[in-house]
Amino acid sequence: MTIEQRAQSFLSVLRHCQLLGMTVEQADENGLVIKLPYSDLIIGNPVTGVVHGGAITTLMDTCCGISTVCYLDEFEICPTLDLRIDYMHPAEPGAPIFGFAECYRVTPTVIFTRGVAYQQSREEPLAHVVGTFMRMGKGAIDSQKVPAASGGTA
Repeated sequence: MTIEQRAQSFLSVLRHCQLLGMTVEQADENGLVIKLPYSDLIIGNPVTGVVHGGAITTLMDTCCGISTVCYLDEFEICPTLDLRIDYMHPAEPGAPIFGFAECYRVTPTVIFTRGVAYQQSREEPLAHVVGTFMRMGKGAIDSQKVPAASGGTA
């Protein structure tokens, strides 16, 4: 299974992502891009049509979390430990929003991610994000194994 297929498979089981129409646009060893289409479901201000910040938070939490499949050899459950989003400016109404995320450090117990939400280009972000995710799969289990004592008894 390719990295993109693994990412799409992960996204397809998240019901809220299905309802919002999110799709994987790119997934490889360089990171992940997810598209959030504009819809009535994500409008925060009905007068202006501006997207609610919670929709962007959902996009970026999902994008950072799923980006772990781009870097891990096997699928692991990795719940969010911490997520910080700095909003630069509101999204343009009527246009889709893209989330890009990459893992910049993988340890036996925690994965560190960063990314941006954007519409036209990554160089003009709507928001910056950093997130940490707890490893609960094979990598975390292997790191908790205690080496056997060499010789002697306690």
